[in-house]
Amino acid sequence: MLVKTVVALVCLFSLAMPAVQAQDKWPSRPITMIVPFPPGGVADTVGRPVAEALSRHLGQTVVVENRAGAGGGVGMAYVAKAKPDGYTILMSLSSISIIPEADKILGKEISFQTNQFKPIARFTADPTVLVVRADSPWKTYPEFVAAMKKDPGKYNFGSSGNYGTMHIPMEMIKLNNSFGMAHIPYTGAGPAIIALLGTQVDALATGPASIVQQIKAGKVRALAHWGTGRLASLPDVPSFKEIGENVEFAQWSGLFIPSGVSNEITETLRAAAKLAANDPRVKSVLDGTGSPIQYLDAPEFKTYWDLDAKKMSDIVKKIGKVE
Repeated sequence: MLVKTVVALVCLFSLAMPAVQAQDKWPSRPITMIVPFPPGGVADTVGRPVAEALSRHLGQTVVVENRAGAGGGVGMAYVAKAKPDGYTILMSLSSISIIPEADKILGKEISFQTNQFKPIARFTADPTVLVVRADSPWKTYPEFVAAMKKDPGKYNFGSSGNYGTMHIPMEMIKLNNSFGMAHIPYTGAGPAIIALLGTQVDALATGPASIVQQIKAGKVRALAHWGTGRLASLPDVPSFKEIGENVEFAQWSGLFIPSGVSNEITETLRAAAKLAANDPRVKSVLDGTGSPIQYLDAPEFKTYWDLDAKKMSDIVKKIGKVE
């Protein structure tokens, strides 16, 4: 009788094992991709097609959730503290390298540390573009600088928040040219662009993906960009280096997860991210925005990120405290 009971229990356990294993296999439920900015910015523009592709390749829905605030810091901190089970992922911009150093400069409690994240893949890396409204009097960058110097403090620029990827590049050219220009922070690129079009701000720096359609529609004018050569999406726009100003800044987008996520889940997501980066639908969407795929796999992205974080930290220290 005892033998029969043991055999029966073993059989029941064996039958239950596949169900348990299937339940534990990642992903077994929808994944949330946090975009730490409002809709309309680069992270959102890149995140949505990537999330759709990841959904197909992983066999589970990847839901985009915009969690804006503090120049991206609110959403980034949320993911840094999220349960490391692979169900909360982050599509971030290069501001992830900036915010920890900015918190120190401002004497604030540190929102997060970069070592709280694992980099999975870089998807894009575009220089920001300096834009003004099409009806502005400035046709060239030298004209723009001359106006800022003539009337210091008269004009302003919008950004996605203090020390964000739209703020840092503008501070770089302000430092280089010693002109005053008021800074008006918004919660993301989308609201800042609306403010530019609505005449609340006079200029801004943003990634091509969030502004190229307005440029093509004749609503805004691009004066220069922070890259090293001509952009395929804006071939008539010179780089700052072409016109004699030594500044460079890339607004890249990358996928991250909390650092405690298991290696097995990390590798599964890494493989799916590579498929997404090569997915024809993703390429088509991002090519159309003027922000083509510039993919880096996890190891290469980690090296790139480490160098970028050091560079951004040095720039923030040079800019100093900004209220």
